[in-house]
Amino acid sequence: MKYYIIAGEASGDLHASNLMKSLKEIDPEAQFRYYGGDLMQAHGGTLVKHYKEMAFMGFVEVLANIRTISKNLNQCKLDLTQNKPDVVILVDYPGFNLRIAKFAFEAGLKVFYYISPKIWAWKQSRVHTIKKYVHQMFTIFPFETDFYAQFDYKVNYIGNPLLDAIEQAKTTLSDSESFRSKYKLDKRPIVAVLPGSRKQELTHHLPRFAEVMPLFPDIQFVIAGISSMPDQMYDSYLHNAPCTRITDATYELLHHSSAAWVASGTATLETALFDVPQVVCYHTNPITFRIAYLLVNVKQISLVNLILKKVAVKELVQWLFTKENLVEETNLLLHNNDYILQMKNEYRILREMLGQKGASDKAAKLMIDYLKSDNK
Repeated sequence: MKYYIIAGEASGDLHASNLMKSLKEIDPEAQFRYYGGDLMQAHGGTLVKHYKEMAFMGFVEVLANIRTISKNLNQCKLDLTQNKPDVVILVDYPGFNLRIAKFAFEAGLKVFYYISPKIWAWKQSRVHTIKKYVHQMFTIFPFETDFYAQFDYKVNYIGNPLLDAIEQAKTTLSDSESFRSKYKLDKRPIVAVLPGSRKQELTHHLPRFAEVMPLFPDIQFVIAGISSMPDQMYDSYLHNAPCTRITDATYELLHHSSAAWVASGTATLETALFDVPQVVCYHTNPITFRIAYLLVNVKQISLVNLILKKVAVKELVQWLFTKENLVEETNLLLHNNDYILQMKNEYRILREMLGQKGASDKAAKLMIDYLKSDNK
């Protein structure tokens, strides 16, 4: 069958790549065409556009790039019309993908959504678009089943694919000595710095991180870089701060870290699943934040806290993201054993809530079963 997959950011690239792997195991004749990244490209098929050309986040940022977004949408619609896939699989990224869902549905294409937009957090009205234009929704958080049930929409809960991705990654991770030797790191404890995967995230996060790093001479800070972001983008905001940057090796970095500074997003959950104590940091354009503050329906922003429905990890958001607060929290993460133990206990509960492994395989099997059933 012909699969057209649209992932617009780094986490979507990861999950879509594992889904592609599972689809190929069941359907050896699978043909892929996609918007995504390097991980998806490793599984073959045709990369139409890289997510680095699409990753705009925030009201101001979206408005500033509205022409590019509109052009990307029109190109995608034309490509779908010309290629006529058996199914369009949308991966999160709602601002773009919900528009494509409507177009694809009205064009007579089958529409699956893999990893629901976080409409339970904000813009709940999007549920009506999903009900109307998405044939099957595949969710990764247990509470999403009840959320959609409120709107009389049945979803397929398949577990969380991060469990699979991390389990697979752990089989290839090096020991501490090899890791430190490979990246020229010394024996000091490591604090992983995950600043985000978008340009505007680096812009807002790296200067504050660079300001705090020199205050911890007994720690080595290692930034989790991504190859789709040019080196000069990091260097221009770090201002010669005492740190090392490694590229496309986030899981390996987390595996060897004592603590982490993490931009909100999927990375907060990944950090928890590696059992690394963390502080969640997030800052954005003040106008974007004020608008979001009025619209968001949840009190917390990190996935860890949202799933647990409590404050398990500290969130330094917007005006709380200060030098003083980051220093205080870093000291707790490194030196307060009771604080560290409590956080790791919450991580254990989190892992239990996420359920069993095998989400990618389960999603692939369900998708193919649905498609075969519809073709009978």
